[in-house]
Amino acid sequence: MKMNKTFFIENIKTIFYALIIALIIRSILIQPFYIPSSSMEPNLLVGDRLFVTKYTYGYSKHSFPFSPPIINGRIFSKKPNRGDVVVFKTPSDNRTDYIKRLIGLPGDVIQINNGDLFINSNQVLKSRISTNDTIYCGNKVMPVNTFEEKLPNSINHISVYSSEYTMQNSDKFIVPDKHYFFLGDNRDCSKDSRFLSSVGYVHENNLVGKARFIFFSSDSRKASIFKIWKWPEIIRLNRFFKKIN
Repeated sequence: MKMNKTFFIENIKTIFYALIIALIIRSILIQPFYIPSSSMEPNLLVGDRLFVTKYTYGYSKHSFPFSPPIINGRIFSKKPNRGDVVVFKTPSDNRTDYIKRLIGLPGDVIQINNGDLFINSNQVLKSRISTNDTIYCGNKVMPVNTFEEKLPNSINHISVYSSEYTMQNSDKFIVPDKHYFFLGDNRDCSKDSRFLSSVGYVHENNLVGKARFIFFSSDSRKASIFKIWKWPEIIRLNRFFKKIN
């Protein structure tokens, strides 16, 4: 009886220590995330699982589960680079995780004019790759034009615009101090900093981490990952360990 009690206590201790270690790794080093929407297509697909490094921009209360108020502001802070793919907490509730591309730095003026992206009155150069691609917007398939965009710091990335050019023009967005402006790569199917009431400008304290690479991917639109017999149909092996640019 005593042996069984000791065995039980030791196992509880082992589980407890394992949870503490996992919590430390998740909070300080690296955290997995799941992509639930099509706002970052074609670069991130629904069903992608990716790793985000928490140390890249330093730490705030949002680095920890449930955002406990244990850090005032940000410690070990490092500035993100334009073009980074970033996970952040939405300012509207400081709880929901979003992932978008960083386009505007503090003080920048961002505007979409005649379907073109401008940063500080300078047009972001883009080269058309294709005019007959299709991607998802929610559950709908949308025809798009695919471009390679070059940001002012020479970072290149792929973006897509609806063939119907639904996002032609916008107001001027002036990014406040200590805030950032984010866009989805799927420009006509993304709730991002253009929507001031729901996302808007993101304070530096809301940054969670930088997306690094995809470690697993499955097409969740076709079947749940728990349907093992469907794996040959839904697993995207070509996306495993793919670096996020």
